Parts: sequence; C-alpha cells; structure tokens
Amino acid sequence: MTEAALNSYTSDDTKQADEGKPQEVGGVTGQRLRAFLERIERLEEEKSALAEDIKEVFGEAKAHGFDVKTMRKVIRLRKLDADKRQEEEALLETYMAAIGMV
Repeated sequence: MTEAALNSYTSDDTKQADEGKPQEVGGVTGQRLRAFLERIERLEEEKSALAEDIKEVFGEAKAHGFDVKTMRKVIRLRKLDADKRQEEEALLETYMAAIGMV
C-alpha cells in the first residue's frame, strides 16, 4: 500500500475497519479484496486436499511394488510434448556418454 493510501486513513476509517465493514480506502474496495482473498483461500484448501489424495495414490502404488520416484519421472515426461521429451532424452544420453556411463 502506498504512503498516500496509508495517510488517507482517518479515525472513522479505522473504526469501520475494526468493525469488519468493507470500505474503500486509497481506491481499494474492501469487499472486492475480501472476495479475492476468500477465493484464493478456498482454492488453497482444495489444492491441499488434492495433494493429500495424490500422496495416497502414490502410497497405494508403492504398496503394490511400484517405485514412486520413477513414477514421478514418468509423469513429468508425459507432460512434455514428444519433441521436447526426445530432446531431453538425447541430451541426457549425450551427457552420460561424455562421462562414460553408456
């Protein structure tokens, strides 16, 4: 918040803010800001729930003998388009050959 916006607070503004009433201060509408913040908070909660679900699926896969680290690599590679994936694989092969791993 700019210094001008901070200086635009009056004792009445502070009193209204303390009472939880949305207001406009320095061109910022409290009601709109609160709506954005609440949407972000809800999405963060959903993201946390999804992360927990993903963790559980990886746990199930591990219990069935799959290597989770390798699964994560496969998922990352599947997200790439075919050309980019081939480029990464070729570069990896080149680096491995350069240090005598292939």
